[in-house]
Amino acid sequence: MLNVINVMSGMKSVVRSASVGLAVAAAMAGSVALANVRLTGAGATFPAPLYKKWVVEFERIDPAVKIDYNSIGSGGGIKAITDKTVAFGASDAPLSKKEIEGLGGADKLVQIPTTAGAVVPAYNLPGVTGEIKFSGEVLAGIYTGKIAKWNDPAIAAMNADIKLPDTAITPAYRTDGSGTTYVFTSYLATQSEEFKGSVGSGKSVKFPVGQGGKGNEGVTAVVQQTPGAIGYIELNYATANKIAFGAVRNAGGEYVKASPDSVAAAGAAAATKLTGTLMAANIWNQPGATAYPISAFTYIILHKDLSASVASADEANALKRFLVWATTEGQKTAKDMDYAPLAPEVQSQVGRALSSLTYKGEALK
Repeated sequence: MLNVINVMSGMKSVVRSASVGLAVAAAMAGSVALANVRLTGAGATFPAPLYKKWVVEFERIDPAVKIDYNSIGSGGGIKAITDKTVAFGASDAPLSKKEIEGLGGADKLVQIPTTAGAVVPAYNLPGVTGEIKFSGEVLAGIYTGKIAKWNDPAIAAMNADIKLPDTAITPAYRTDGSGTTYVFTSYLATQSEEFKGSVGSGKSVKFPVGQGGKGNEGVTAVVQQTPGAIGYIELNYATANKIAFGAVRNAGGEYVKASPDSVAAAGAAAATKLTGTLMAANIWNQPGATAYPISAFTYIILHKDLSASVASADEANALKRFLVWATTEGQKTAKDMDYAPLAPEVQSQVGRALSSLTYKGEALK
């Protein structure tokens, strides 16, 4: 997707970015005269490091706006926006049909991707040097309990150059409703019929073995504290905590390690699928030699008429300014934090979706 992000943009993207930047700057300049507003969002832990960085940067250039983001998991984010207790919800899993109905129907909602990221198999294996390789079948075997030791022949076969110990594997998993779980289990369901039938896919599933933790933070802690553990966490949590994570065999048979570039490659074909105001596309197990197979977009969910979730037009306009900035200028921060920026074409479509937001029926500034 970096080709989509960086190459296809051309001069039109440069002009568009400059225009967007001027428009956002002008809106921000006007906001300083307003009374301070405070906005709250909640949901996915997957993009939380990036969202919190965006908040710091945005508050510096638009000091009239204060934003709190609570990383409580995708399930919590969808519940919060459904209950109208937050200005925006965040989820790594796009809304289901049932969730859309619970929020009043598709015509009442805006769902936009904000970035793409990777779920990685992070592990704690003291004394082992070298990078362990995995396949979807092996990861499914670990999480169904069929593969219980690190020197199991299925793991050893793809890691002939590594001396693997006879150490028990402790699979770590999410205990909360989680978009990261949705992405990981949806991928594994494409790799193993046994996993699909026994564990299934979704934001909340019942794993037969292992130890649970709340949020990406909780799974990260389990892996750090448990020799022999393996856990599925967002790439940024692995790199920030200096936890080893392995390459995963992709649909083309190549072992690929997660990075902004390999996640971008997985999302390269998604630009044409992200249309309308309820945008969604799955990008795990994509073809291509360089595509990382456990990749996903993450989303922000809004009531199309923001009077359902904020108390004033000032708050509604401030929320729109933040989201326009985050999905344009804020994308420069994404790659530095191990996320893949949105393609210019996707940024344009996101901008059109955000332009549909209103407050008590009136268009926002």
